[in-house]
Amino acid sequence: MSVNPMAYEAQFFGFTPQTCMLRVYIAFQDYLFEVMLVVETVILKKLEALPGCKITPLQVRKSTEEFLLFMKKHLDKLFSKMEEVLLQLVLNIPKNVLLPEDKVHEQYPYSKEQFQELQDEVQQLQKQYRAEVSAGQALRAELEEQKVVQAELEKILQWFDGLENICREHGTGNFKESFAFLTQNAKRLQDVLKDVEEKSKKIKKPNQLL
Repeated sequence: MSVNPMAYEAQFFGFTPQTCMLRVYIAFQDYLFEVMLVVETVILKKLEALPGCKITPLQVRKSTEEFLLFMKKHLDKLFSKMEEVLLQLVLNIPKNVLLPEDKVHEQYPYSKEQFQELQDEVQQLQKQYRAEVSAGQALRAELEEQKVVQAELEKILQWFDGLENICREHGTGNFKESFAFLTQNAKRLQDVLKDVEEKSKKIKKPNQLL
């Protein structure tokens, strides 16, 4: 059996030529074994029909095996020659023949060094692409945060606009003065609430004593 890998032939046929020849050899060998079994069966029947025959089935089996070995040796010799011819003349792609899918290599030939440079460049581009994707994701996340902040700012501006409109309705035109006025009133309300709470506590103490 040939040790040449014949990878280019395998690309074309879809199987290695050596695998094809091995299967053919196994098929021939199986057929030879089957024929010898049939021959042995016929001989045994013929011997049974002969009166006074002293040849035993064991002797017939021994003779069959010897003949089988003889035939197998000749088969191996013949098949070796046939394999050599088929691998060289039938299942072999000449060195000057280029498969259709490899025509691009003929148009754009590259050395191993150039191919390695291309691979390095592709890896570098992949790294840059992954970095750009990560940066894009970070930018999108930042934009989403800015949208949330902008929405909150718009709410605050709307609230100030509403507050300014209320002040105008009550005759206070200056927003700063209105805001200061509201702050003073809020402080006064806090003082009043605090005073009410203290008086409420004083009133509750005598009631508790009773």
